[in-house]
This record gives sequence, C-alpha cells and structure tokens, in this order.
Amino acid sequence: MRGKVWKFGDNVDTDLIIAARYLNTSEPSELAKHVMEDADPEFVSKMEPGDIIVAGENFGCGSSREHAPIALKAAGISAVIAPTFARIFYRNAFNMGLPIFELPEAAEIAEGDIVRIDMEKGEVIDETTGKSYKFVPIPDFMQELVDAGGLIEYAKKELAQKEAKNA
Repeated sequence: MRGKVWKFGDNVDTDLIIAARYLNTSEPSELAKHVMEDADPEFVSKMEPGDIIVAGENFGCGSSREHAPIALKAAGISAVIAPTFARIFYRNAFNMGLPIFELPEAAEIAEGDIVRIDMEKGEVIDETTGKSYKFVPIPDFMQELVDAGGLIEYAKKELAQKEAKNA
C-alpha cells in the first residue's frame, strides 16, 4: 500500500467518519460520497484512491456501526494508521477488509507525505522524510480477513474449500 496522507486528530468517532444522517443506506458507494464530510467537507473530492488516513488516539470511537469502515474502504482509503483504535472499530475494520495499523509514532507523519506500508517487514515508510516505523503486528487471522476482502468473503472461501473437500 502506498498513498498520500490525510491527517485527523484524536478521538475521531464513527459519526465524524460517516455522519448518522447518511445511514439510511448501507450501499458502500453512497456512503463513500460522504466520508469525513463533517471534518472536511471537501475531503472526498481531494483524496484519491489509495490514500491513507493517519490519525490520533482512539480512532473510530463512538457507535459500533460497521458503516464507518465500509465507507472508508468504499471511498478508496487503502489504510488507516493511528496510535490506537477503538476496539469495536478495530474489529469492524478487519471484518470489512479495511487494513488498519497501530503506530505509536503516527503523529510524526505529516499531512501530504507519501507513505508506503510494507506488510512483509511490518513497517510504515514515510517516503517524504525517509523515516520508517515498525507498526504493531497484525494477528495472522486478522490479516487473513483483510487478504480475503473481509469476513464475508473469508467465510465464502472457507465454505467453498470445505465443499470442494467433501465433493
């Protein structure tokens, strides 16, 4: 993953990620049109697919709705980096196939920097500054969920393998 950084602060809640007024739909493409709208009304028009959000502590706090990671992923955000995530957002992000990375030094990365995430080495590389950071390792099962595209796709794959084995 490689992209331009968009910075947000501490305690970005799920209502800031996707406002409750848009939750009359679960259609990812509709939700994507309104990602981070209350934090930056022009965010969706400025960002590009593959861009990365770098935030402060406790990203994704608030409600347990899955709409927040769905909207981020559908908008084209390739990953979110923060020192800590709200636990329910953490799990929902992986269930939806949105990679997130816990990085204590996230505040050192500036908006507009280009960062690359090297899964093999467990590093976030700020190509703008040349600095690299080790992120908190992702549990293997969570990585499998991301690789599959989320929990539903993972379950479909598992069922297909069991059916093929029993055939």
